[in-house]
Amino acid sequence: MPLGCYLPYTRTLVGVKLSSFTLHSLPFNTFTSHLVPAMSTNQPGNGDSETPLRQPLLSSQRSIVNSTSQVAIVGVNVCPIESLDYEIFENEFFKQDWRSRGTAQIFQYLLTKWLLCFVVGMIVSIIGFCNNLAVENLAGIKFVITSNMMLEKRFQLAFFIFFVFNLGLTLFASLITALIAPTATGSGIPEVKAYLNGVDAPGIFTVPTLFVKIIGSITAVSSSLLIGKAGPMVHTGACVAALVGQGGSKRYGLTWKWLQFFKNDRDRRDLITCGSAAGMAAAFRAPVGGVLFALEEMASWWRSALLWRAFFTAAIVAILLRAFIDLCLSGKCGLFGKGGLIMFDAYSASIPYHFVDLPPVFILGVIGGILGSLFNLLLTKVLRIYSFINEKGTVFKVLLACVISIFTSCLLFGLPWLTSCRPCPPNPTEPCPTIGRSGIYKKFQCAPNQYNDLASLIFNTNDDAIRNLFSKNTDDEFEFTSMLIFFLSCFFLSIFSYGVVAPAGLFVPVIVTGASYGRVVGMLLGKNSSLNHGLFAVLGAASFLGGSMRTTVSLCVIILELTNNLLLLPVIMMVLFISKTVADAFNANIYDIIMKAKGLPYLETHAEPYMRQLTVGDVVTGPLLTFNGIEKVRNIVFILKTTGHNGFPVIDEPPISEAPVLFGIILRDHLLTLLKKKAFMSSPLAASFDVFNKFSSDDFAKKGGSSKVRLKIEDIQLSEEEMNMFIDLHPFTNASPYTVVETMSLGKALTLFRELGLRHLLVIPKISSRSPVVGILTRHDFMPEHILGLHPFLVRNTGKRSRFMGGCPKNLKLMEFDHSIMLEKKKDDDVAVEPTYPYL
Repeated sequence: MPLGCYLPYTRTLVGVKLSSFTLHSLPFNTFTSHLVPAMSTNQPGNGDSETPLRQPLLSSQRSIVNSTSQVAIVGVNVCPIESLDYEIFENEFFKQDWRSRGTAQIFQYLLTKWLLCFVVGMIVSIIGFCNNLAVENLAGIKFVITSNMMLEKRFQLAFFIFFVFNLGLTLFASLITALIAPTATGSGIPEVKAYLNGVDAPGIFTVPTLFVKIIGSITAVSSSLLIGKAGPMVHTGACVAALVGQGGSKRYGLTWKWLQFFKNDRDRRDLITCGSAAGMAAAFRAPVGGVLFALEEMASWWRSALLWRAFFTAAIVAILLRAFIDLCLSGKCGLFGKGGLIMFDAYSASIPYHFVDLPPVFILGVIGGILGSLFNLLLTKVLRIYSFINEKGTVFKVLLACVISIFTSCLLFGLPWLTSCRPCPPNPTEPCPTIGRSGIYKKFQCAPNQYNDLASLIFNTNDDAIRNLFSKNTDDEFEFTSMLIFFLSCFFLSIFSYGVVAPAGLFVPVIVTGASYGRVVGMLLGKNSSLNHGLFAVLGAASFLGGSMRTTVSLCVIILELTNNLLLLPVIMMVLFISKTVADAFNANIYDIIMKAKGLPYLETHAEPYMRQLTVGDVVTGPLLTFNGIEKVRNIVFILKTTGHNGFPVIDEPPISEAPVLFGIILRDHLLTLLKKKAFMSSPLAASFDVFNKFSSDDFAKKGGSSKVRLKIEDIQLSEEEMNMFIDLHPFTNASPYTVVETMSLGKALTLFRELGLRHLLVIPKISSRSPVVGILTRHDFMPEHILGLHPFLVRNTGKRSRFMGGCPKNLKLMEFDHSIMLEKKKDDDVAVEPTYPYL
């Protein structure tokens, strides 16, 4: 999976006057659906020579200049990205449309929100059940056939079947992902999290993505790759919610008019939040944990009304899953037995632990935090290597997945031969040895009445392996060497498996690795602790999850729902808090690292310290494009064709007003609609209210789905006579935009921008004698790479405190490492350069 690609962008001229619209000094933040190839930066006529801070991960993109697009890695491809309009655009047309709605329509709007939550919960529960049903049967058939060959002492044939089965499933998953929907690669949680933060990445919520996410996850997980299905289920839930919220997909002819009720990004965002909660609830049968995960990790905006709807959606998932499981208890679901959906009911009885047991728990948390941060670091390095391979083309992506599958099959089949067979215990809790089914006592190559403890963990699905690790009264069932081998193999296989071109999650691999690590610690402590090894496995999984993913409340509740024992709450809370605290000292959580590496411009909840020392006027640059309140059609068409801006300030000038005054802001999509409907006037006069009769609320509704079906300026054909006509922009302009004065601190502006979910934030002058608007703040202007590129002398020291330097020496350059910006000495005389970022 390729990571972030850092591309340079071109500068444009400042202070150019074009007819009745003006270019002012302001950030040239544009968003289009294409990349513009440009000359090398050292050629004449290309403006200032700019060099990216660090070499881009995709060498094929090094000659591309980001002049009109902001790009990021979505799935495994470089894609243009846009911001989302979470702000309600209150123009005169919107106000009149809402005034015309009666009580029945308002009630229908509120009822539809709850109805869509029910539909999303129902669909996600069905997908979650079918997903688990398919994985249990596909993997179960593979293990049954392999076990039968082992019983007949046909070991080579058993390995061949195991090898071919895994390779075939991996090949199928990687092919459909690479050819049909590359956006389905990985867990999808970083992309969904970025979307809920206001970043619109194309293709993440389409029908092909949903199809590949479901089918690819089933086949990839069944192929014995150490990946999970929890992350893909979160993406699946969000994808279902997005498709339902926009009434289906027009591109594929799957539309339902009765569902086409959400016409803005805010309503879709809330429904996608509910869908992500439903996906986590379906993955672990943890409805409360799913809601808390959406609150703690996914959503950037939360309120009590959304909490109720997310809880309702997760409750629907829990109820339907319970009904499906009861249906399968009769044995009608093939190999889908007690395992199926993850529920480790291992500790329903009282578990005794005392104050003297807390020091081992503390040690478990500290080591878990260190291992979790190490896991994140190594995974980042491996993904960076994979990016160089994947950028070479589809064939290399598929070959990489096949190589990982072959290596995994050889390792999983070969490792159990390194351990000795153990005699079956006198009174086993289940048949020993286990033949043809999941269990603790796998026979593998052993003689009758003996079992291979390592094979009991490896020759099972991940769910069954976790269940064996979590099981109580099994302190003597596993040897220390077997558990250590299993821990090391899981730790590295989970790192190498995640980057393949297939839907892959991290939750289950991290749980398996953490549980085995917990068992290892329990065995080392031996009789020095009264806690059994199964409880150590639970705490080890919690510590490793906390060290890698850094969530606390949601993980605590998910583990409690998995183990079905509230008595574990104090120790789980303790180990999560310790592991997160330790890991935070080294790096960020894994999803934030992947988001940053992909180039997704995520706005953090807190402002960096140096932002308090800058004003918004310090980061805005030129040029700014504005329209008059009554504008000529030719001017609008020219600007829309030559730029990719999505927001334009509208300024009234004499004789409409006594002095230049900011009337508001108008969106690109609304201008395109006005041009398409040809709401033109022959003279520059104010339009009458009759102009509203030409439009309906659907004309200005935000269209969901792929950007390929959206209206473009190239699709609009106008005659020469129409080009010389005028449009009154006043009725369609948001006359109450959010504005900040140019002397406001950048940190304060960031808080306002993020909390309100804005796409554009107008900057007005301190002195009224100047132009009524001096700039527009967009997401790009808050990115650390952009800010520190404009002010390279601003740097954070190790004390998390900003300081200004008198200048930037020639032998210093700006370097980025995780979330830290530092000045690094260079041996040569390279000059400091402006950092580049796939910004928005």
